[in-house]
Amino acid sequence: MKKVIFVSLLVSSFYFGFSQNIQQETSVEKSVFGIQIGVLGVWVHNELRLSNQIALRSEIGLGGVSFDHIEPMIALEPRWYYNLNKRVDKGRRIDGNSGNYISFRASYRFFDISEAENDNQDYLLLTPTWGIRRNIGRHFNYEAGLGIGLAFRNENGKEIGYTSVFNLKIGYRF
Repeated sequence: MKKVIFVSLLVSSFYFGFSQNIQQETSVEKSVFGIQIGVLGVWVHNELRLSNQIALRSEIGLGGVSFDHIEPMIALEPRWYYNLNKRVDKGRRIDGNSGNYISFRASYRFFDISEAENDNQDYLLLTPTWGIRRNIGRHFNYEAGLGIGLAFRNENGKEIGYTSVFNLKIGYRF
């Protein structure tokens, strides 16, 4: 009887020890580097993983609100990709940080030289944003986002105003 119990425990320990589902940990990628083109600009970006669902995006580029006002800019944006597990459960791709996100974007736009005569100065945009990124094939992707935030401009004094942000970009991931 002792041998039967011992063999049962031995077999069950192997069963329970090796029967666990080995599931890949759902996470943003360690680093994503790419270039994106929008309606009014071009940007180079990098995203670094801070946690399984949070990435820090940094970008530099040229952009603006019209073709007359294309300006150099830099941005820093922590992004929370909140639906990665749901996408994996449905068999959808998450490579290249493909998913829905909520972020807090801080971008600094340098003044356009043509506006220097009008005393327009540099300005800072702080914008909570909701957006999506999806893959097109292996290296291409598109991104859309919108948000409402604050604009800080130094125009012969200080000025603070509300601003809306809408972006639609297509990109290449290296």
